[in-house]
Amino acid sequence: MDTARFLLLISLGLVLTMIYTAWLKDYGPSGQTTSSSLETPVLQSDSVPFAEAPALDIEESGIPLSASKTEESEGEKIRVTTDVLDIEINTRGGTIEYAALKQYPVTKKNPTKKIMLLHRKSSDFFYVVQGGVLSKGNAITPETYFYVEKTNYAIENEDSITVPLYFNSEDGIKVTKNITFYKGQYVADIDYEINNQSQDNWTGRAYGEINRTKQKEQESRLLYTYTGAVISTPKNRYEKISFDDIDDEEEKVLADNGWAAMLQHYFLTALIPKEKEETYTYYTRKGSSKNYIVGAALPTKNIAPGETIGFSHRAYFGPKTQKEIEKIAEGLSLTVDYGIFWFIAKPLYWLLDYINTFTKNWGWSIVLVTVFLKLLFYKLSAAGYRSMANMRRVQPRLIAIKERHKDDRAQLNKAMMDIYKKEKINPLGGCFPILVQIPVFISLYWVLLESVELRQAEFILWIDDLSIADPFFVLPLLMGITMFLQQKLNPAPMDPIQAKVMAVLPVVFTVFFAFFPAGLVLYWVANNVLSIVQQWAITRSIEKNTS
Repeated sequence: MDTARFLLLISLGLVLTMIYTAWLKDYGPSGQTTSSSLETPVLQSDSVPFAEAPALDIEESGIPLSASKTEESEGEKIRVTTDVLDIEINTRGGTIEYAALKQYPVTKKNPTKKIMLLHRKSSDFFYVVQGGVLSKGNAITPETYFYVEKTNYAIENEDSITVPLYFNSEDGIKVTKNITFYKGQYVADIDYEINNQSQDNWTGRAYGEINRTKQKEQESRLLYTYTGAVISTPKNRYEKISFDDIDDEEEKVLADNGWAAMLQHYFLTALIPKEKEETYTYYTRKGSSKNYIVGAALPTKNIAPGETIGFSHRAYFGPKTQKEIEKIAEGLSLTVDYGIFWFIAKPLYWLLDYINTFTKNWGWSIVLVTVFLKLLFYKLSAAGYRSMANMRRVQPRLIAIKERHKDDRAQLNKAMMDIYKKEKINPLGGCFPILVQIPVFISLYWVLLESVELRQAEFILWIDDLSIADPFFVLPLLMGITMFLQQKLNPAPMDPIQAKVMAVLPVVFTVFFAFFPAGLVLYWVANNVLSIVQQWAITRSIEKNTS
């Protein structure tokens, strides 16, 4: 049993190491955070590339030729503000090239500096939502210049606001691109109205793309949050397509319904077609300027002279708030990726969220979830603690047997098994509490890491953000103390080397937990306290009955 418990604790230490490296990716000094103030960024038109139109074939519904480029110059900037978004649209292509999330500060210490999800600020990194209409003759591409009636829009008392952009071709094709924003929402409707005033039939299709450069390479991690493209279809609801995958091969998928997205930690950008009964083309491609693109092309339509038709799709750029994004598109909540233990993490999040509706405090919700888990696994834990209590009771006899048969391994094992059988002790029973904790611990880690609702969540006093480390290391110290007390209730390993290693584990774990998210340490402290109470009560009962 000693060896099994020892190996489990060492395994838990390795898991902690893996989790710590993952946490460093987002919160450590080498982590990269996409952010900006709400001030309009200074764009460097000479260094930032505009993307070319996709090669989507109109007749074959596949991936047509690039439209010819116009002169490389900046368009006008259209500023749109809502209660949750600060948006900038370029009249060149009608590209949404700036989106700041007004309710999400980068840090709590600097609340005026907001997360900047979309931007085209430098040649090193840009991230935009673009699109247009492709046709044999008149294509609307990211290089097409629209004209507008005004350049400032703001939602005040109304529920929505629409930004119209206009383009008229020389041969009579009139295009209106309407981008509609809504109060309290991170979604925008993008509608194209095509009016054919020419003498010929017009054939074309609309498309939308999410276009971004790759983040700077991070050092190798054993665990990490995913950044890259995702395509969802009825046949494959969540297909990750990494930047490396796009480098290797471009992808094209035809499907009814679905969506395409770019993911990063806590936030996403997605394109969602409106009409579910039509066939869409989802694709990925590599741009000419080290940029990566995931897009959705709508079905081809024909317009007779004098007729008007429309194309519509939606764009989302905002947080991965599960309750909201699952309403926008089927399966969009899958972008909150809880890893291999998702079947544990999802119920944990649901329970946390439900309890939080009453507590209004994510920290106390974590404590109450811990209580619930202890009650759920009470009998399993109790069996393990009884086994350890009995092992502690017979340990003097085991030490004596070990000393008596120190030169005869076979006889030693036989004598020890005789005691286990006589006393009805399961030597592996003490491993169960640790085994239960490991998957729950990992699941809760992913819930804390991936759930944007827990980002910058307050607890009490000095702990004003459960997603980052305790600034005064109080919780890690409490964790170390409770771990030490719990070890005192367990039988000491008979192997002297194992005993020394076990003695220093509380110190090692305290150092690890000093840099972990406070919410995760809070769970461990609460779990340890409840375990100590349960184990002490069981140990005392067994000792009283056998005295």
